[in-house]
Amino acid sequence: MAKLVLAKDISITYDDTQIIKSSSFSINSGDFVFLTGVSGSGKTTLINTLYAEHKLQNGEMYIGEFNLSKMNKSQTSMLRKHLGIVFQDFKLIPEWNILKNVMLPLLITGIDKSQAEKLAMQYLGKVKLSHKADKFPPELSGGEQQRAAIARATIHNPVMILADEPISGLDDYSASLVMDLFIRANKLGITVIIASHSIPQNFDILFKQLHIEKGKIYELS
Repeated sequence: MAKLVLAKDISITYDDTQIIKSSSFSINSGDFVFLTGVSGSGKTTLINTLYAEHKLQNGEMYIGEFNLSKMNKSQTSMLRKHLGIVFQDFKLIPEWNILKNVMLPLLITGIDKSQAEKLAMQYLGKVKLSHKADKFPPELSGGEQQRAAIARATIHNPVMILADEPISGLDDYSASLVMDLFIRANKLGITVIIASHSIPQNFDILFKQLHIEKGKIYELS
């Protein structure tokens, strides 16, 4: 399969501390990847680097044709149109209702508002939130906000989804629903990268594991 992510001897510094040092790895298009490691190991830092939020200190990392070590603002904006990201704190806009939050990626790409609204309702149905479309983020539970964030991250059919601890703190029902959404997206050919302390039990689809320990990234079989 074609390589979607290629990292060569990368080092990443955050707040003057080197978090990742001299590591290389690759991710194929269509892979389902768990990025594991203890708290503070660098999982969030790597997710944010893949989203072009953090810059590399050394080495090179590519997402498709995008070289993350040489990105300008225009290229960063273009790259992010191909990515879906689920932040640990959701980052839903509190002044917007859930429907408008989910519509956001489509509005950014210039899709007609009425078409974006129709599609957003379909995606809210997929995450079992269509009945909460007019509610605002503070009115939703943590699990509901997470599901809304996933609808927003997948609505524009991204090449890759990045998710930072997406089931942390969720009840069993919400966690199961969230993981099912990622599996369904992956079956459609979307590359999925999930940062997590551990891999959920009874996870029965083929996946790759990248593990961060003492600043190094290892691919585990």
